[in-house]
Amino acid sequence: MAPTPGGNPRTRVHVVSDVHGNARDLVTAGEGADALICLGDLVLFLDYRDHSRGIFPELFGRENTDRLVALRDARRFEEARTFGAGLWAGIGSDRAAVIEEAVRRQYAELFGAFPTPTYATYGNVDIPGLWKEFAGPGTRVLDGERVEIGGWTFGFVGGGLRTPMRTPFEISDEEYAAKIEAVGEVDVLCTHIPPEVPELVYDTVARRFERGSRALLDAIRRTKPRYSLFGHVHQPLVRRMRIGATECVNVGHFAGSGRPWTLEW
Repeated sequence: MAPTPGGNPRTRVHVVSDVHGNARDLVTAGEGADALICLGDLVLFLDYRDHSRGIFPELFGRENTDRLVALRDARRFEEARTFGAGLWAGIGSDRAAVIEEAVRRQYAELFGAFPTPTYATYGNVDIPGLWKEFAGPGTRVLDGERVEIGGWTFGFVGGGLRTPMRTPFEISDEEYAAKIEAVGEVDVLCTHIPPEVPELVYDTVARRFERGSRALLDAIRRTKPRYSLFGHVHQPLVRRMRIGATECVNVGHFAGSGRPWTLEW
C-alpha cells in the first residue's frame, strides 16, 4: 500500500479482463499496484479483429476463419456450427487433445506473466480444469468466493451464461445465480459478464446483445456494493453507469487496449 500525502496508506489495484492472449502487456499490467485482478478470458481462440490470430486460424487458416466469423456476425449460428464441424472432422478423434495442447501453450505464457499477488476468475472461453496446473503460488483463483484486499471485501464469480456460441465455460442461469448468492454482500463484485442492462451488454462493433446476468443485476440492487466490475463485452455501448449506489464499470478489452483499469481507495 502506498502512503498518501497525509501519511495514511492507500490501496491500489489494477483490473483486467478479456486478455485473449495478450501476454506482452500482461507482464506490466500490475506495475505500481498492490494487486492485479483478472476477470477472465485468457484464451485466444479466435480474434474477431485480426483473423490471423488464435487457435482456430492456427489450425484452419485465414480463409476459413473469415468464413466462420462472417457466419457468426450474421447470426447464422447453425450454419457456422455445420461449417466448423466439417473443419474439425478433418482433425479426427484428436480434437480435444489438439485444443488442449494449444490452450496449454497459451496458459503457460499467460499465467507466467501474472504478478504477485493476482486474484483471478474464469471467463466463458476459459477451461477451468487447467487453471490449477498453471496458477502459481502468487495467483489465487476464486469463483463464488470472497477475499479481502486492503480492508475491502471482493467477491468473484466466473464464467458466462449459455449462448448459441457454446463457448467452453457456459453454465446455467441457476448455477450462476447460486454463485452470486454464495458471494453475498461485498464492497466490490467482480464478474466476467455484466449485469443484464441493455446499455452494458450491447456490443457496438459486433452489433449484438451479449448475455448479461439478471441474478447479478438483482444482487447489485439488493446488496449495493461500491463497485461492480466486469468485462466480456469488448465494445460496449456504455462502459460505466450507476445502478443505485453501485458504480458499474466495464474494465475494458485488455487484448486490444493493453491497459488495466485502476481502482484506488
